[in-house]
Formats: sequence, C-alpha cells, structure tokens
Amino acid sequence: MIQRSKTLSVTIITKNEADRIEECLKSVADWADEIIVLDSGSTDDTVAIARRYTDKIFETDWPGYGVQKQRALEKASCDWVFSLDADERITPELRHDIDIALSNDTPSFPFVAYKMPWAVTIYGKRLDYGKSGRHVLKMFKREGAKFSDDQVHEYIIPAPGKTGKLKGRLLHYTHRDYGHALYKNAHYAWLGSQKRFKAKKWNGGLFLALIRSMWTFFHIYFLRRGFLDGHVGFISAALYAQSSFNKYVGLWTLYRQEDIQDNKK
Repeated sequence: MIQRSKTLSVTIITKNEADRIEECLKSVADWADEIIVLDSGSTDDTVAIARRYTDKIFETDWPGYGVQKQRALEKASCDWVFSLDADERITPELRHDIDIALSNDTPSFPFVAYKMPWAVTIYGKRLDYGKSGRHVLKMFKREGAKFSDDQVHEYIIPAPGKTGKLKGRLLHYTHRDYGHALYKNAHYAWLGSQKRFKAKKWNGGLFLALIRSMWTFFHIYFLRRGFLDGHVGFISAALYAQSSFNKYVGLWTLYRQEDIQDNKK
C-alpha cells in the first residue's frame, strides 16, 4: 500500500442526491483523510446517507455552484483537496495514481494541481470520446487555491505553479435519464445566457446561435470522434448542440427585452 506524504480532503456539494451520493462516497470512503459534505436543503435522504461515511456535514443555502464549492473548500483542512461531484466516482486506478502523486510531493514534482480524464457514463455506456475525452482539473493544493464565483461552469483557480496529469479516469454519471438531461441542459443554458448578458457579451443574433450549435455538434461528434461512441455518442453531441443553441437564443431574448424596456422610456 502506498503511503501518501500529504493529506487529502474530498469536498462534495449536494442537494437531493439520495440515489447517487452513496456510490460517490463509497469511492472515497476509508481512503480520503477527510470527507466534507455541504448540503443545500435536501428533502430526501441525502444527509442521512452521508452521515454513514462522515461526520463533517454542513447545511447552508444555495448561492450558485462557484460560491458553494468555495464554501466547501474553506471547510477543508488537509494539504490537498479533491472537489468531487455527487454524480462522480473515483476509480481504483485513479486512487492509485493520486496516492503516487501525493507520495512524491517534493521539489522534483512541482505540481500544485492535477487534471484527470473524465469518463462520462450515460444509458449504460462509458463514453471515451467527445466531451468525455477531455481532462478536468479536480485536485489541487488547498493553500492559495479558490473557485471562481460563477453560477454554473465554475472552475478552480489553483495557486501559481504547474498542473500535472493523471491517467486514472474519473467516472461521471452526468444525468439520471433523458428527462434529467433535458432539465439540466435547459437550466445550465439559461444560467449561461444570464452570465453572458451580465458581462455584456456580444449577442450575435439568432443565426449565430444556429451556427454555434452546428459547430458544437461537429466539434464533438466529428473532431472529438464522438461517433466512435455509437448511438449514445450521437445523443451526447446532440444534447451539447441543443444546450449551445438555447444559451445563445436566451442571450438574444435578454437583449431584446432590454431594447423593449429602453424604447418604453
């Protein structure tokens, strides 16, 4: 067994994840030095299930993904932090890679964060291409790191330094069923519309919304070889394209509403 020279906190934010949180926690139980669950008003058994695995459970309101993950980070006390979502699982291979990485935290291994390959799993199939083919930054040194305050699509801002890559994959069960996928896509797209509108990003019009969605599908399905994932790869690419279209149409409607209000003055 590899002995880590640095301690590791796992942080998880939750709300109504009773059907998924246990498998998530099992993947880090008796391995992480500290598990922190920050819940935002679950009405199911999420908190009760989490208590089987950790006593570091906190309840709060919901301010958005970035702020919530920052709150969880601020409760961590270990040298390193792994920000794990309730729909993710750390595989044994990834655990092994992390153990090696945190046992070699010396000047010859000057990393302050690590990326790892995602393995999106939907409809009983693990996707190896498309969006699933990218690496995501999930583990980082606690000191000097923070999260962006974005409502959605938040990201980690690590301390200055190099970012390494691990080979073990992080399983990601992005949605429960197709209905859940439609809900998430619509919700995230609308938040993305509001974010771009607040930042006064260029609208581009409805034609651009169509072009962007077509490009998204082409990029994921062909350039990222999503077609190699079969039927499910096609569905995944189409869902991303749909989300892109909705985001930019939503932005168009926000600018249109602003123009209408200005004309009334």
